[in-house]
Amino acid sequence: MLLMSNILFSVFNFILGAVIGSFLNVLIYRIPKNGSILKPPSHCPVCGHRLKWYDMVPIFSYIFLKGKCRYCGAKISARYPLIEALTGFAFVGVGLRYGWSLQFFEYITFSALLITVAFTDIFDGVVPDIVVIPGATMGLVFSLLRGKAIFLSSIYGMLFLFGFFVLVILITRGGMGEGDATFGAMIGAFLGFKFSVAMLVIAFIIGAIVGILLITVFKKKGEDAIPFGPYLALSAYIMVLFGYKILLFYFKLFAF
Repeated sequence: MLLMSNILFSVFNFILGAVIGSFLNVLIYRIPKNGSILKPPSHCPVCGHRLKWYDMVPIFSYIFLKGKCRYCGAKISARYPLIEALTGFAFVGVGLRYGWSLQFFEYITFSALLITVAFTDIFDGVVPDIVVIPGATMGLVFSLLRGKAIFLSSIYGMLFLFGFFVLVILITRGGMGEGDATFGAMIGAFLGFKFSVAMLVIAFIIGAIVGILLITVFKKKGEDAIPFGPYLALSAYIMVLFGYKILLFYFKLFAF
């Protein structure tokens, strides 16, 4: 009975995430272009034909239409169903970790924000303030609902990550973008101080591994490097699911 309940809950979360992911696609596409997220309605970017609701069913419409526009036959980017599926799986992970709880709603919100910023950074090199500033505010509100100690930790986490990236920007004279600082502030507001410190370490480790692979295996050059935002997003999500286990492992590893 419990297994069936978890399966149904996961299916619900995947569908919810895929639907939210469809909306995130709109944000990811339009925000860097300073476009309205409401107008014009969803349409084919090639022929301009307004899409019907059955053209926009997350994941399934792409599969049914074989990745092409129903009206002009233009190819549809695979990024759309991929982001929808990714958001669905992200929601499933949060649901399995937290169940029905305040933290469930907090971290599916956080996951949606992470995905939005990660992909605007990948596709356009932009960390939009219109996403991260309200996102940081939401993180603080959620932490306040969970108690004074959590709220203070969120404040410290936000200040720590923002201050760290500002310092790096000053030392490297623009080696990192200002968006990393504001994105860090948002992440800190959701994760709190301890998780933020661990997240930063994991982000640099992942970044180093990916960088080495790009150079040695794929023969990429420095200018082909992935922006740091996606590493922060992935590391933050890892902390959402496994933060306590990671900290416990660290303390056991270095306990005297």
